[in-house]
Amino acid sequence: MGSHKNPEVRVTKDCGDLEIAILRDGTWLYRGTPIGRMPLVKLFASVLERDEEGVFWMRTPVEKGTIRVEDAPFVAVALDVESSGREQVLRFRTNIDDTVEAGPDHAIRLGPDAASGVPIPYILVRKRLEARVLRSVYYDLVELGCEEDVRGAPRYGVWSKGIFFPLDEEA
Repeated sequence: MGSHKNPEVRVTKDCGDLEIAILRDGTWLYRGTPIGRMPLVKLFASVLERDEEGVFWMRTPVEKGTIRVEDAPFVAVALDVESSGREQVLRFRTNIDDTVEAGPDHAIRLGPDAASGVPIPYILVRKRLEARVLRSVYYDLVELGCEEDVRGAPRYGVWSKGIFFPLDEEA
């Protein structure tokens, strides 16, 4: 009989604070200096995670480290609309050129803006990572909005992929 070896166990090295920050406007910084190369920002964004406690990590198979995020890691900078009414599809483009369609897997929610505390919309890009909706895009959403009855109360919001997303605060 041949010898049986255990598969190699890979341990992820914790590098602590990576000295990377994402500003409220979507600018990525390394040690306070903007990262000007979009391919590098996209690479970093591809390994970005947020844990259950809200801590942001960049994680590769061999290393991980924390980063600071002022608000949301991404910004929704453009909106494309297909169809209308309940069949409407809202497609957002982020500051790193990802696209995401609001719907069952990508909810729009209102949350307090990190700087002002005023409620603004965010869209889920991927697991626990959201894009803050840019003010001009928010205005586009409001123009598309309508009033719907939600649990017996009128709410103002938008439809996307058959789901109604309120854009007002619940009374």
